Amino acid sequence: MQLSFQRSNLRSMRTLVSVLWVPFLISGLDAQSSDLSDPPLAANFSAQAVFVHHPQATETYIPQAPIVERMVDQGLGQLWGTPSTREGWRQRITPSDTIGLRIHSSTGKTSGSRPAVVAAIIQSLINAGHPAGQIIVWDRQLSSLRAAGYLSLRDRFGVRVLGARDLGYDGDASYESPLIGTLIWGDHEFGEKGEGKGRRSFVSSLITQQISKIVNIVPLLNHNRAGVNGCLFGLAMASVDNTLRFQVEPSRLAVAIPEINALPDLGDRVILNVVDALIAQYQGETQGRLQDSVVLNQLRFSTDPVALDCLSLEALTDLRRLKGIEPGPDYRELYENASLLELGVSDLSSIRVTHSSNP
Repeated sequence: MQLSFQRSNLRSMRTLVSVLWVPFLISGLDAQSSDLSDPPLAANFSAQAVFVHHPQATETYIPQAPIVERMVDQGLGQLWGTPSTREGWRQRITPSDTIGLRIHSSTGKTSGSRPAVVAAIIQSLINAGHPAGQIIVWDRQLSSLRAAGYLSLRDRFGVRVLGARDLGYDGDASYESPLIGTLIWGDHEFGEKGEGKGRRSFVSSLITQQISKIVNIVPLLNHNRAGVNGCLFGLAMASVDNTLRFQVEPSRLAVAIPEINALPDLGDRVILNVVDALIAQYQGETQGRLQDSVVLNQLRFSTDPVALDCLSLEALTDLRRLKGIEPGPDYRELYENASLLELGVSDLSSIRVTHSSNP
């Protein structure tokens, strides 16, 4: 399906920091990447990512907060190449920015974005001098955030915890598609009649009116139609309404997800992507299933959502293969379309990966 480009003036100078190389050596339930050599510095890479591994990052599936905090600090420092994470943050945000930490909470705190990882990012921002009141932890619905234990971060740090759908949608910011959706309660045009109703997906007012910068924190979790419930799919589905029309089949997602991420209100605000790969779940999609999970004890950092998603997709495919499970459909169309929209790099040969262990 040919993309119908929604922006007439795409950025030509996006920072592309990514990785599509999957460095897995799995022994039992632990993945060790530190034994593998990094690509040579002289190689002509157009993208970069950092993998940080610590063998004790989790214990019986529970993240160990002090270790996770050190992993975050080391990963950000190496990604940004700054003497300190404080300086790195200050180069990318201002004191007046409201930072939205977009997480995946609907599968719970074990299989979704883990609160310990989000807490480490919050602590890093606060250590850099950013006001806690200008940090928002958000997902599509407050109910799933509450169920996953995220209100504890509000009490601990003084940050806000909000659901994008709960705050309504901005009538002046939307994505239009020829596909007409069946509107449900909570959608911006629900109950309205007339020509063209159901063709637009409106952006949450949380994003257009409150958040100025976005940090994507996603789990390493499969999705049956997008391949991975990662940076691109997660941000798009959490940010706009009238999304059921896209989730029927992969070919629809392959067009809609990149174009939604290319909206200036979304893609242009993302400054960092983090894959919580402490535990990888290769089956299950919407349910936490530790029986279909592997402990990797990794965090992965990049400014390129396309590359991190492709990395996750490759990793999950490899894990399924190791478990004797068929790899499933080819999801590359979605991520190649995202590259066409200059959202990131999807060429494996153009990626530099830096590995770090035991911070």
